[in-house]
Formats: sequence, structure tokens, C-alpha cells
Amino acid sequence: MRHYETTCILRPGLGETGFTEVMERTCAIVTADGGSIIDLDRWGLRKLAYPIKKESQGYYFCLNCAATQAAVLEMERIFRIDDRVLRYLTIKLHEEIDETGIAEEKERIAAIAAAKAAAAEAAARAEDGDEEDSSGAESGDDADQNEN
Repeated sequence: MRHYETTCILRPGLGETGFTEVMERTCAIVTADGGSIIDLDRWGLRKLAYPIKKESQGYYFCLNCAATQAAVLEMERIFRIDDRVLRYLTIKLHEEIDETGIAEEKERIAAIAAAKAAAAEAAARAEDGDEEDSSGAESGDDADQNEN
């Protein structure tokens, strides 16, 4: 099996059910042919850099998988037929990937996600601390002015 990453943009009018349906069908194509899903990342609704098929927004998702070439060809064939798909791009990350490589990739992605979550939490705590410091400094300034 090979290691692939597919990014897909879907029409914004689909709603959550249509978005989920396309993702599940894509995952089913990969797993039915003996592949495995390493990571499925929902990026959600985003603004496009330029209009595609008269749409200015699209639902994005990124699929990281280990699959056969036949599964990827079938997935892309379905994307070309499906009117809900605005654009897709599949790239081959590695020529060969085995079970240990899949496990290592899952661990790497989990570590990145944990680091992002920790950074976001630290930023939120720092922001809360800044708000408390600035509100405390303002009230102290008012007290100094009242004394004069």
C-alpha cells in the first residue's frame, strides 16, 4: 500500500449531513479495498481564494490514508462524477507504508494535535491573565487619580 493525502472541497449548501455523507463514502472506498484511514481532518466551511463553479465558500476535509492505487482511482472517479465536489487533490506521500508505518504516522498526528491543543490552552490562559492585569491596572490608576 501507498501513503496518500487527499484534500477535498465540497459545495457550501450541502449542510452537515451531505458533508458527512461524502466523507463516509470516501472512507468506505478506501477501507473496502483493504486500506486504512490514518487521519480524517474536518476543516469546515472556509472562504475560497477565488470562485470555483460560482461558489465563494466551500467545506474542506483532508483524508490521510494508506490505500491501494485502485482505491485512489475509484475515489477520484467518484469525485469527478459527484456534483457536490468542487475540487480535490490527492498526493502520494510515500511509495510504501506498512502497519508499523501507519502506527507511527497516527502517533505523529496525535502528538501534533496534542501540541496544538496545549498551545491553544496556554494562549487562552495568557489572554485571561492579560485581561485581569489590565483591568487591575486601570482600577489602580483611578485610585491614584482620586488621591490627587
